[in-house]
Amino acid sequence: MSDTVHGAYTISTDPGRLDADRVHHWLSTDAYWAIGRSRETHDRAVGASLNFGAYETSTGEMAGYARVVTDHAVFAYLCDVYIDRPARGGGLGTALVTAVRDHLAALGVRRVLLTTDDAHGVYEKIGFKTLAHPGDWLVFPFQQPPSATP
Repeated sequence: MSDTVHGAYTISTDPGRLDADRVHHWLSTDAYWAIGRSRETHDRAVGASLNFGAYETSTGEMAGYARVVTDHAVFAYLCDVYIDRPARGGGLGTALVTAVRDHLAALGVRRVLLTTDDAHGVYEKIGFKTLAHPGDWLVFPFQQPPSATP
């Protein structure tokens, strides 16, 4: 992917730019779906995924992140979309997800799934829709071990 510019931000898939410490902090402390995620789990997930970062063009500081689990051919699962609190409200989240969508479309991916409790409007703006036949989809809910207490 060539870099995409949105206002004062540049969106890139360059793994060398990714600030893994910052992303882990954001997700494990402020993202309802990943609160408490361990650094080891985070690093494994990032290492096995296509990662998008949004960076302030003038400073290079990371302002947003999205992760995609994909085969780079027909299917993708978009997850861990996060915009740093000071950067919210200016359309960066929409721009980031649009860049993800466009990158995957260029690969020929036919379907991108995601799940969200609170951001349907952001995704619907760029074409995501609720499942037409949710009963067709199945999930295998692995049981997570209880968290160890200190």
